[in-house]
Amino acid sequence: MPQLDVHRNEHEVDAVEAGLDALDTPVQAVEGSRLRRIAARVLPPIGAVVLFVAIWQALWAAAFWPEYKLPAPAAVWSQIWQLVASGDILGLFWVSVHRAVIGFAFSLLIAVPLGLAIANLPVVRRGIGPIVSGLQSLPSVAWVPAAILWFGINDRAIYWVVLLGAVPSIANGLVSGLDQVPPILPRVGKALGAGRWGGIRYILLPAALPGFLGGLKQGWAFSWRSLMAAELIATSPELGEGLGQFLHNGMSLSDISMVFAGIVLIFVVGVGIELLVFRPLENSVLRARGLTSSAH
Repeated sequence: MPQLDVHRNEHEVDAVEAGLDALDTPVQAVEGSRLRRIAARVLPPIGAVVLFVAIWQALWAAAFWPEYKLPAPAAVWSQIWQLVASGDILGLFWVSVHRAVIGFAFSLLIAVPLGLAIANLPVVRRGIGPIVSGLQSLPSVAWVPAAILWFGINDRAIYWVVLLGAVPSIANGLVSGLDQVPPILPRVGKALGAGRWGGIRYILLPAALPGFLGGLKQGWAFSWRSLMAAELIATSPELGEGLGQFLHNGMSLSDISMVFAGIVLIFVVGVGIELLVFRPLENSVLRARGLTSSAH
């Protein structure tokens, strides 16, 4: 009998160890799949950047164009590193990014009511809808001379250009999202007692959110492009030096490496906002609605 108890205890210990091993196996698989997902996200952009720089270096080394037209990647990196080492890059980013964020916030305050009016009021859609679409197709840089004449070379002129660049895109994105909401949803909300504003707040806007996010991304892109156009043209010491002003200074000095450095920094900000703000927000909304897998 004691021997049987000993064997039974040994079997129980083996069973417990096997169970623990079974519990560890899925965790290792999950960690492995997580690493693969991270690698799948990080490695392709890095590879694309390396390939682009390699092609750029090869073209520079082949001397198809003179040095004042195509700088070496090392010369551009030297310009960027000087800004980093001196700390000036923080000032450049701050001047431009905070303007873009403020202009984008004001654009939201104007574009959301405008989009709701266009989507829900047929008279407004017929009267203002085509104008908003036409403003979206109009290059925002065309407003810079008028804004300077109206407001002078100051922040008001720059914000005006940003508003005219972002508001039409955001409003049209909201209209597009609302137009894709199934008609039965507002009727169900009305049957459940939701009023006009309650239906908009609790039914239409949440249902239109995936499509509206596309409009927000496009609106940010237009506001950023509009800001760069305004900073390139409306240059003044009173405005401070942003990325557009830095790019303009490179052109004025005929310094092509400085111009390329400005282009790279503008690109980095655009990609950074997309990856850090809009991509996670979009994935979160789509995942909550079951429109994408957790791997995206």
